[in-house]
Amino acid sequence: DIILLEGDIMEDTIAAISTSLGVGAVSIIRVSGEDAIRVVDKIFDKNILNAQSHTIHYGHIIDNNDVIDEVLVSVMKSPKTFTRENIVEVNCHGGIATTNKVLELILRNGARLALPGEFTKRAFLNGRIDLIEAESVMDLINAKTESSRKMAMSNLSGKVSNMIRELRNKMLDIISNIEVNIDYPEYEDILVVTNDMIEESVSNLKNQLGKILKEAENGKIIKEGIKTLIIGRPNVGKSSILNKLIDEDKAIVTDIEGTTRDIVEGNITIDGILLNIIDTAGVRETSNIVEKIGVDKSLSLINDADLIILVLNNNECLNKDDLMLLESTKNKKRIIFINKCDLESKVSIDEEVVYGNTITNDGLDNLKSKIKELFNIDGIIKSDMNYLSSATHISTLKECLKIVDDILIALENNLTVDMLEIDIKKIWELLGNLIGDSYDEELLDNLFSKFCLGK
Repeated sequence: DIILLEGDIMEDTIAAISTSLGVGAVSIIRVSGEDAIRVVDKIFDKNILNAQSHTIHYGHIIDNNDVIDEVLVSVMKSPKTFTRENIVEVNCHGGIATTNKVLELILRNGARLALPGEFTKRAFLNGRIDLIEAESVMDLINAKTESSRKMAMSNLSGKVSNMIRELRNKMLDIISNIEVNIDYPEYEDILVVTNDMIEESVSNLKNQLGKILKEAENGKIIKEGIKTLIIGRPNVGKSSILNKLIDEDKAIVTDIEGTTRDIVEGNITIDGILLNIIDTAGVRETSNIVEKIGVDKSLSLINDADLIILVLNNNECLNKDDLMLLESTKNKKRIIFINKCDLESKVSIDEEVVYGNTITNDGLDNLKSKIKELFNIDGIIKSDMNYLSSATHISTLKECLKIVDDILIALENNLTVDMLEIDIKKIWELLGNLIGDSYDEELLDNLFSKFCLGK
């Protein structure tokens, strides 16, 4: 195995297919690095060595005297490129054989195959984008809704990164003043940093971190959607609700209890927010081994769900299975949907419910409206979309918040300023990890390995 050091990798000229490989009108092969222009010039029948930056050239890719393809070659010179290196993009005809042949010639003439995400990684390492912006590139590629696209673009614009930098700068001001106090105590005109000053700054930081973390819940909803669990005892209409919501007969519906024995999933979008809906096996005591596995799986999904839709039968009194589900979901975000509202009501619950009928579709619009209200979807969609959404980022901010609480406790115990500085520096470093001002190489490799080739 060949082990390449970071410096060696950055000096290489890399190439990869940047479009989906298959039959299509156009395929694009991207080449980046100091020798990118020289490498492509060797196989192109037009001289591009002295071409102006950001120009497109028509010609043919040649292998000895054999014409491989008729192409357009885009030349973009450092530093005004995505990677801040020389970039050449070969626009050839779509097709597996042609595209692979052009890539083969490029690799044969001095480039190496790019690693997954290596173009974006170079953009980060060369200072073109920060780490939040780099992750937003992948979020943009994976966006499934208009709202997730808007959030990715907002993060890519640097708005969230600037918010984190502002917090870091405030911490840096405190650190600088503390160190001046420690190193130059004889100067009378310097600002004397007191515990009261630190407490005020740290309390403000706590409020800002709390606000960002609260809004990050919106970011998670936009990026990942709302994991919605439809649960209830057998034959209350769970599968019918799933089918009606997604407008597809995905779950089998019969009058036989226990028809659904495994989870069935479907997706819908409500005002730009994705709902990942899971229909579960009916919950009841059963001696059937297969059905019991389904019931246990249904109950195990409750804790991981963002939303519970608990379905009850309007024409049946609550039994012990209903009461158990009401109790086990009471601390979750939930909507109680009482189905079969056309029949005589025998259910009495002292909380807000949604009545409906899956035969006539009554109540389904009210159900969607309740979901929108519960998650403030209108407010999320109308916001500026400046949200953190990465689980890693959220975890880092929670760690910062914990250290802030430790500092406030230390202040109550009158710890000295130089001792407090240790924790303040830790917060500054953690915030730096978010935007990539400091980073762990292994974590960086793991992040970019999730990118596709050619990006």
